[in-house]
Amino acid sequence: MKSTMMADPLSLHHVVERAKRLFPSSSVVSSMPDGTRRAHTFAQVVERAEALALALKALGVGPGDRVATLCWNHHVHLECYFGIPLAGAVLHTLNLRLTPQEIAWIARDGGARVAIVDDVLLPLYARIAEHHAFETIVVHSFGGEAAAAVASGARTGIPYEALIGPHLGKPCVPPTHEENDPVAMCYTSGTTGRPKGVVYSHRSTVLHALVASLPDICGLSGRDRMLVFTPMFHVNAWGMPFAALMHGTRVIFPGMHLDAERVLDLICEQQPTIAFGVPTFWLAIRQAMERAPDRWRLPQGMRCLAGGAPVPESLAACFAERAVHIVPGWGMTETSPLGTLNYRSPEWAARSSPDAPFPHTAAGIVVPLVRIRIQGAEGELPWDGASAGEIQVRGPTITGGYQGIERDPEKHTEDGWLRTGDVGTIDSCGYLRITDRLKDMVKSGGEWISSVALENALMGHPAVAEAAVIAVPHEKWQERPIACIVFRAGRTATPEELNGFLSASFSKWQLPDRYEVLTELPKTSTGKFWKLKLRERFPR
Repeated sequence: MKSTMMADPLSLHHVVERAKRLFPSSSVVSSMPDGTRRAHTFAQVVERAEALALALKALGVGPGDRVATLCWNHHVHLECYFGIPLAGAVLHTLNLRLTPQEIAWIARDGGARVAIVDDVLLPLYARIAEHHAFETIVVHSFGGEAAAAVASGARTGIPYEALIGPHLGKPCVPPTHEENDPVAMCYTSGTTGRPKGVVYSHRSTVLHALVASLPDICGLSGRDRMLVFTPMFHVNAWGMPFAALMHGTRVIFPGMHLDAERVLDLICEQQPTIAFGVPTFWLAIRQAMERAPDRWRLPQGMRCLAGGAPVPESLAACFAERAVHIVPGWGMTETSPLGTLNYRSPEWAARSSPDAPFPHTAAGIVVPLVRIRIQGAEGELPWDGASAGEIQVRGPTITGGYQGIERDPEKHTEDGWLRTGDVGTIDSCGYLRITDRLKDMVKSGGEWISSVALENALMGHPAVAEAAVIAVPHEKWQERPIACIVFRAGRTATPEELNGFLSASFSKWQLPDRYEVLTELPKTSTGKFWKLKLRERFPR
């Protein structure tokens, strides 16, 4: 017997057609550098994306070719998300927070000949071009003035509006494709080596958008107002723009102003119902509100999805007091990125007493279509909430290799699972807790100390704003933990007071040997604490 179902391929083009036909009046709001807002309808965004596709074809861009973007979060970048695939090409977002040399290496490895660049980023591009230049630069006028300057090193420079203008309103027929054809590419952070390219397919992108939209996951609908704070160069802004167009969800972009105060102004003005960001961003939001408690009021019921690092208990409690929900999740570039999300499962409800505390800071339950396991030295570990090992995953939204690398034995097991490098436990109800990164755990006297557990506990102290724990060499114990902390404004505490605070949850041998007080902690391009830089600064 054979299935009678049609073999229509899963395609991002269907999402574009759906948005154009069903949600033409839904809106996209972009914050401009001068503080003004610019609004576009989905109909306008799709028309301009189709014009971009036709223009790219006229430039000789064809199926499988890469087109790079060096842009902030705004409507033109959203047009690139759809216009580049409509041309049959592959969207390659460049991380503008990396060094020019790092961006040049990624651009060269990715192989794009054309790049779309914000005019405010032309000085950065000029430094990139010293190491790698594109053949054609399309300059988007984001700074408020006409983009007349052409980036150095490019053979051709074209203003974005001049590029798409002749094609506006013309019919755009995307090329036929297979559902496993590439649609977008993002490079890993490369904190432990050269970045690697993860190439997403039409199939994986559509499946990820559908899974993310489910009620127990992000619960996305056309009635939502979505603040896309997560950079659009980072894992396709967690895939949320694709889901937004699928449902007609209003999209709010913060532009290039990502400081907490301006984002809070935008939140109060636009009243988003859902927002996305790494925990360090939400920590900055909390600190800003504490400095000016009467200035901002967050929309009650807003869901704040937090991924990239564990969520401190103190942060979740602070937002809960304001009737705002911090929703932890876990994932990475290799997982599209959504791997787990925290929600109240029926299994937890059935097993727990009415007054049992919910594990609201756990990374959550593995999302549909993805399989997860905890792997130890001797094999797979039980889901008992105590056995810690490496988190490994597989599924249709998980990468099976890297650009130019069919299978990396350090990242993929012989039986095809992705080795994430994260360490965690899973309890009997399926809740994942991240206990550390393999490279960040402290081994003292043969026993492991979780840097994440110490950090989250320290950030629960009323004087501590941020904390990062690293291992330093020790003659007797092999390694010992030290804590790098940032105090809240007007607050301070002695090492003895901090260790006394930790003693309620940790044994004496687990406590940091010393504290380094900093004005700020270094952060990676995606907003995580950059422990590599701390280890370089404090080698012992």
